[in-house]
Amino acid sequence: MATVDDTAGLRRILTQSRAIAVVGLSANWYRPSFFAAKYMQEHGYRVIPVNPNCTELLGATCYPHLAAIPGTIDIVDCFRKPDEMPALAREAVAKGARVLWMQLGIRSDEAARIANDAGLDVVMDRCVKIEHARIMGGLHWAGVNTGMISARRR
Repeated sequence: MATVDDTAGLRRILTQSRAIAVVGLSANWYRPSFFAAKYMQEHGYRVIPVNPNCTELLGATCYPHLAAIPGTIDIVDCFRKPDEMPALAREAVAKGARVLWMQLGIRSDEAARIANDAGLDVVMDRCVKIEHARIMGGLHWAGVNTGMISARRR
């Protein structure tokens, strides 16, 4: 597939995907990974936690690595350091995922090449929660698009 960096491509990924493996999901509610996963879960996505230090997160079984997850995965959402991404890209390919998603601040051309060569879409340096809210109209969840302030005349 390709590296996706446009609204239409991100919309396609978010509408065609239902299962998201969140690699590096923290058990701490104040961490970005927890907030993003909780948001996606509350918007109908099946969130699969991947953290070797936990057994359950957000009411779902937590797995130590991608290969341990039963069934299929649409998106591998990575909250890990850029130098860990090539190995995660190989795991995502082996698992049969459709998308390798690297969170804000994470870019790895090597991981992108590995995933692209295997036919996966790749998203780099973007937050799945922010993109979902921006594209799919979920900004109200954080209190931003409440309808309280409007440019419309009454």
